[in-house]
Amino acid sequence: MLQQRQLFTRAESKYPAAFRRCAVTALLLGLSGGSAVAGPYVVRGIGPSDPVAAYAEPAPVPPPAPGGHGGLGGGFIEMLVTGADPAPRAAYYAPPPRAARRQVAAYAPAASATEFQREVDPAYMRADIDYATGERAGTIVVDTPNKFLYYVKGGGRAIRYGIGVGRPGFEWSGVKSISRKAEWPDWTPPAEMLARRPDLPRHMNGGPDNPLGARALYLGSSLYRIHGTNEPYTIGQNVSSGCIRMMNDDVIDLYGRVQVGARVVVR
Repeated sequence: MLQQRQLFTRAESKYPAAFRRCAVTALLLGLSGGSAVAGPYVVRGIGPSDPVAAYAEPAPVPPPAPGGHGGLGGGFIEMLVTGADPAPRAAYYAPPPRAARRQVAAYAPAASATEFQREVDPAYMRADIDYATGERAGTIVVDTPNKFLYYVKGGGRAIRYGIGVGRPGFEWSGVKSISRKAEWPDWTPPAEMLARRPDLPRHMNGGPDNPLGARALYLGSSLYRIHGTNEPYTIGQNVSSGCIRMMNDDVIDLYGRVQVGARVVVR
């Protein structure tokens, strides 16, 4: 023990600056439990209370002013190592990992249905209209070229909805019937779709992010459905793989009117 103290004293007298830096480093590691402690990232003028702004990219650390402080944060520790006068210095914190920032973004409030509808052509908004047809009440008629779906009310009236339809090569026509109804349906892409798009998930639970939207009406034993969408701006376009898309508000309205077994005429 005596020999270690003598070596310690000689090192301090021979290398005073280096010794002080090592001592300070040991002191800092002891206070932090052996690792750097990252404080909460604070955006000046906003503060940590804003969950999105608090995870913005950090402001760059300005270089020390002439005669100012080095990289030790000022105060007593810097004075001990460098002999500089202690003075306050703004703290700059590193941001959390990118995964944490993505998690915050994932919980940002979604745009409202009204905000989404601003992106849809008003011509495709739901309307109660005169509609002459030979189809009986309760029938669904899909006008593919004009991108409208009609729910026949009878008495020369129908409710007209804007829709998105199959893109070139995926259009179809025929008569089906509603075989099943589902609220916030799960989505399992069929093998044919996965062959075209191997990047798609193999299964997705129902919810606001699900491409089938809020409701689904299954057409017979086919892979086609009338369903909602989480991309309402695609209404009025040729966008799907043969399914008929509706805005979520509209498919919820239709879902409440149509019965299992209802006739669906696609033209």
